[in-house]
Amino acid sequence: MTSVPIDTSRPHPARMYDYYLGGKDHYPVDEEAAERVISLVPDIKQVARINRRFMHRAVRLLAERGIRQYLDIGTGIPTEPNLHQVVQGVEPSARVMYVDNDPIVLRHAEALLRSTPEGLTRYAQADAREPDKIIAAARDILDFDQPVALSMVALLHFLSDEHDPYGLVDALLAPLPSGSCVVLSHVTGDFDPEGWGKAVEIYRQSGVPAQVRSRDEFARFFSGMELIEPGVQVATRWHPEPGRTADENDKTALYVGVAQK
Repeated sequence: MTSVPIDTSRPHPARMYDYYLGGKDHYPVDEEAAERVISLVPDIKQVARINRRFMHRAVRLLAERGIRQYLDIGTGIPTEPNLHQVVQGVEPSARVMYVDNDPIVLRHAEALLRSTPEGLTRYAQADAREPDKIIAAARDILDFDQPVALSMVALLHFLSDEHDPYGLVDALLAPLPSGSCVVLSHVTGDFDPEGWGKAVEIYRQSGVPAQVRSRDEFARFFSGMELIEPGVQVATRWHPEPGRTADENDKTALYVGVAQK
């Protein structure tokens, strides 16, 4: 993998997310921006952890249902267990293609992939706004004649409307065969419009085109697909972990869903 310079002059959402999760792979500029967000929406650290657990539940469910290929866009800095560890724990032959646009993720991926079964897990550096580049890289490891799970977890709120996020999701799904699935999560301002509106401005001031969306706006990403029960939900109400019951009054600012093509 080619060495790419890391820009530490401005915050990056992958490194801010690492800070929310309690990681160590971020810089002072990321910590400063993340703390400003936390001051506006104190629950964001909990939202990050809830999002991570949703990803684990969603891909485990798909692996148990027979999906053997995964295209994960917006991978972020590795935090165990990673997606490939979850699905390969169910099916050791599962193939995973990771994609992210932050060079620090690339550095971690180089070490991470050396510890995985050869040929089953790869990483490509690309932006979510480059669907053709992503699909071309994914074809090196994934068989597009067989179902693929497209994972874009906690990513779409970093694509504002001017970047046509709905068109980008459609472009990524278009080459995938029938039976493929999509796993999505998205921050919402439905429960705290003022706080999340100000948080979005912090990201935008850092050059990140962030945008929170309503439940209906999030549900549009699944148009033409068959949602897996229980459909679009607040994250904690989507297949709760064993021993946990769904709280119908929970207002975690994160919508999630999984659907099949």
